[in-house]
Amino acid sequence: MSLIAEPLTITVIGLGQMGGNMALTLKAAGFEVTGSDVFEQARSRLAAQGLTVVVPEELPASDVYLLSLPTSAHVREVIEQSPGLLNLAPKGSVIVDTSTSAPAVTRELAKKVTAAGLLWLDAPVSGGPKGAASGKLGMLLGGDERTIERVLPMLEAMSAKRTHVGGPGSGHVVKLANNYLCAAHLLTTAEAVAMAAKAGVAPAACLAGLNSGSGRSAVSEVNFPEWVLSERFDSGFTSGLMRKDLRLARDAAEQLGIPLPLLQAVVDAWHANPEQPADSDDFNHITTPILARGSQAEGSQ
Repeated sequence: MSLIAEPLTITVIGLGQMGGNMALTLKAAGFEVTGSDVFEQARSRLAAQGLTVVVPEELPASDVYLLSLPTSAHVREVIEQSPGLLNLAPKGSVIVDTSTSAPAVTRELAKKVTAAGLLWLDAPVSGGPKGAASGKLGMLLGGDERTIERVLPMLEAMSAKRTHVGGPGSGHVVKLANNYLCAAHLLTTAEAVAMAAKAGVAPAACLAGLNSGSGRSAVSEVNFPEWVLSERFDSGFTSGLMRKDLRLARDAAEQLGIPLPLLQAVVDAWHANPEQPADSDDFNHITTPILARGSQAEGSQ
């Protein structure tokens, strides 16, 4: 199959903070983009920003259907039931799932998509709404090389970095592994900073030291200065979504029959108190109660 000479036509399904910003980024890059969402408020918000929007029942024929949805169940519904891309999408079109989904479900759906004469690519993203709006997302790609080549102009417009990690489902496997480590690093870095603060070392100074050594991570280099120490807590990713991703990672490990006690400990820590942080809170808030221990007066121990 030869590459399409003219710009790809793209339908974005799911116009939340991520999907909406990706749609606007692709439109600004010159693609013909249509957006759709089950919620009228989301459609109106994007329409007010110049995006062509339709209800799910009126999806146009497109080269690519880009999904940005909360869970695997939503992805399954869009593909199998409503609007039912298996029957609606033109043969040869590509379904690209940027959601963070269960790998087993992804592989099942990918087989159905391929059997229906469509192409599949799982492409979970990192970088938050800011990365989606600036076209500087990170993407983990699971699918065939030829499928990636087919949609490469779109991927290049959306992302600053793309890593092909294997066949269908592989992107979601690595995404869950990544989010597990991020969740763990938030806990361990917060404990390290709290320990240093209790010993009289300022958090910013502690982080500078960590970031000059082998203990550094994206959490210590980005999350802490950007959202934690600044107390902005506006990354655009919620605690509820991180808890969901951790459960998916745990379930994947269980399905594989591999015991991962540290993963289970991280899952337990994130679910220990559903109100601190609440599911609607920014996920970086998981550090708040831990850091508070380091700021307690000596006499309160």
